[in-house]
Amino acid sequence: MIVSDPTILAGKPVVQGTRISVELILEKLASGEPEEQILAAHPRLAREDIAAALAFAADAIRADVVYPVAT
Repeated sequence: MIVSDPTILAGKPVVQGTRISVELILEKLASGEPEEQILAAHPRLAREDIAAALAFAADAIRADVVYPVAT
């Protein structure tokens, strides 16, 4: 479950019960780090937490205006 608490990481969305942010999980996945490696580095994480972070990010993008990136 993803939660946001202003006293934890300045309110960034994190996996409940941890200080592991959605941002960190997304950065690791985007850099090509395999789920197994992420899970090994963060023993409190489960596969379901990674899936929850991805779902949270998808919902956040869906609910927001997306601007084109200049290339």
